[in-house]
Amino acid sequence: MSLSPSALSASSPASVKVSVPATTANLGPGFDCLGAAWSLHNHFRFTLLGKEALDQGERLQIVAQGDGAEQLSTDATNFVYQSFCQLFAEIHQPVPPVRIDIDSRIPLSRGLGSSATAIVGGLVGANMLAGEPLDGGAIAALATKLEGHPDNVVPALLGGCRLAAQDLNQAWEICELPWHSDIIPVLAIPDFTLSTEAARQVLPQTYSRADAIFNAAHLGLLIRGLTTGHAPWLRAALQDKIHQPYRKSLIPGFDAVQAAALATGAYGLVISGAGPTVLALAAPETVAQLSQALAAAWQSHGITAQVQALALNAQGTVVCRA
Repeated sequence: MSLSPSALSASSPASVKVSVPATTANLGPGFDCLGAAWSLHNHFRFTLLGKEALDQGERLQIVAQGDGAEQLSTDATNFVYQSFCQLFAEIHQPVPPVRIDIDSRIPLSRGLGSSATAIVGGLVGANMLAGEPLDGGAIAALATKLEGHPDNVVPALLGGCRLAAQDLNQAWEICELPWHSDIIPVLAIPDFTLSTEAARQVLPQTYSRADAIFNAAHLGLLIRGLTTGHAPWLRAALQDKIHQPYRKSLIPGFDAVQAAALATGAYGLVISGAGPTVLALAAPETVAQLSQALAAAWQSHGITAQVQALALNAQGTVVCRA
C-alpha cells in the first residue's frame, strides 16, 4: 500500500480503540523467532485533541489505569507515545496532538509482552488516525525494528502462533503455525518482576554445535507437536539449550514448579519470554490439577503466583473506531 499524502485525511477517525493481546516469546526452543498470542489484552484509546486543549498549549495527554498503571509514565517518554510518534516519522508527517488512555491488563516485566503491546498499540493507533497509510506487513516490520526481534510483536499484531525468519534480503517471512485445539496454555505469573535486560545478560555469547543442532531439531519437532497434539513429541520438543538453562537461575523455585507441572501431566513447562512467568502446555483434562500444582509449588518457595488457563488468540490486534 502506498503512503498517504496527508497524515490526517478527511476519512481518518478522530478516536480509535486498539486492543493488543499478551504473548509468550521464545517459545521453548524457538528463541527470538517463535511466539504465541493469548486471550489477555491491553487496551489503548487514541483521541485527537480538540481546539480547547490546543488553545491551552496541550499536545499530549496520557491517562493510565489498571495493572501497574502507577509505573507508566504520562509524558513524552511513555513507550506507547514513542511508538505512536515513530509511525508518523515513518510516513514523514508531523505528530498530531493526542490523548492516550491506557487500560493495562497485562502485568509489567513478567515475560508476557507488555512492551510489545505498547509498540503495536502505538503503531496501530497512529496508523488508524493517519488514515491507514501502512499495511499490516509494514507495521510488523516497523514493530520488529523497534522491538529488536519479532517473536513478541508479530503474534501481538497478527495473533496465533507465529514463526519469523529473514530471507536473503533480510526481509521478514512470517509463518502461522496451526495449534491443536487440545493443547491448553496455562500461565503461572509470579508476584515478582524480571527485566529483559537482566535475562539477556545471563546468556552466553556463543553456543556449541551440539546445542545448535539440539535446538534446531527440537524446534522442528515442536512445530509438528503443536500441529498434531501428539503428546510424546510435545514432551520432547519443549526442551531447550539456548536460553532456559541460563535464565532459570533468575527465577526462584523454577525447578520445583517445572517438576510439579510434569508430575501432574503437563507436556512441558517453559519460560514465557524473558520470564519470570512460566507457561505449561497441557491436555484439557489435566488443567485443573495442573493449575493447583503450579500455585502450590511456588507457594512452597514463599512466592504467590496467579495461574490462568488461557486460549490462543487467533485475531491479534483489534481496532474499533470510536
